[in-house]
Amino acid sequence: MPPTSFATLREILDREVRVEIVDIGSNPIDGDPPYKTLLAGGAAGLVGFDPNLDALAQLEKNKGPNEVYLPHAVADGKQHTLRICHAAGMTSLLQPNPEVLELFHGFSEWGRVIREEKVDTVRLDDVAAIRRMDYLKIDIQGGELMVFQNAVARLADCVVIQTEVEFLPMYVGQPLFSDVDQFLRQQGFVLHRFHPLISRTLKPMVINNDIYAGLSQLFWADAIFVRDFTNLATLDDRQLLVMAVVMHDVYKAFDLVLRLLLEHDKRHNTQLGAKYMA
Repeated sequence: MPPTSFATLREILDREVRVEIVDIGSNPIDGDPPYKTLLAGGAAGLVGFDPNLDALAQLEKNKGPNEVYLPHAVADGKQHTLRICHAAGMTSLLQPNPEVLELFHGFSEWGRVIREEKVDTVRLDDVAAIRRMDYLKIDIQGGELMVFQNAVARLADCVVIQTEVEFLPMYVGQPLFSDVDQFLRQQGFVLHRFHPLISRTLKPMVINNDIYAGLSQLFWADAIFVRDFTNLATLDDRQLLVMAVVMHDVYKAFDLVLRLLLEHDKRHNTQLGAKYMA
C-alpha cells in the first residue's frame, strides 16, 4: 500500500537534488501546475513560456525567485498564424476542426476563431535562457510534436515529460497520441501513464444535464513519459536522482522511484533504496 503520509524525496533522503523545469504554455487558467511542490521546496528552477501577454503579466506578478517567464511561442522557429479562439484554452497555431468539434457539446463555440495573428516562434533548442531541461510540461493545443521535433538536444537531457495528447483530431492536421508516442520512444522515452484521462459525451446525449461529463469516448489526456526504465544504464547518476525526485514529489510513482534509487545504490554502494523504504 502507498504511504498514508507524504514527504518529499529530499526530506526522506536528506539529499539536495535540483530539478530544472521547462513549462511551455504556462497560462495559469487550469490552476496550479503539477510541479508546484518542487518550486515550493526551493530545489527547482523554472523557465516558462506563454505568448499571451495577460497570462504573462499574471505569471510575473506571482512568480517566485527561481522562475523566469518568456513571451515566446515555441514551435519550429518559423512564423505561424495563431488562431485565438473564443475559449482561451482552445487557442492554437492549428485550425480548429469543426467536423470533430461539432460532435461534442460546447466545443463548436469554444473553438470558434475570433481573430488571427502572425507570430514568430522559437525552437526550444535555441533558447539560451534554458541551461538544462530535466522536466518538461507542455500544453499548446496540438503543437506539441512540432516542439519535440525541434528540441532533440534538450530532450537528450530530459527525464520526465508531461504533455497533452489527443485521441481525436481537435484541430486540422493535428498529430495524435500515437504520433507523439512514436517520436518520444525514438528519443528514449516510454509512456508511464495518463494523468488525467478525459472523456466527453457524444451529442445528442447529455449525462446528468452536464455538458462537461464524459462517458465512453476518450478525447484527450495529459501523458506522462519517462526515460526508459528497462535500460537504466542510459541514465547518468544525476538523471537517476532527478527522475526519482520528479516521480516521487509530483506523480507519487513510488515503485519506479525505488528502482531508480536501487540502481544508484548498485553503482555507488549507497543505501538510498533502504532509506526510502524505511
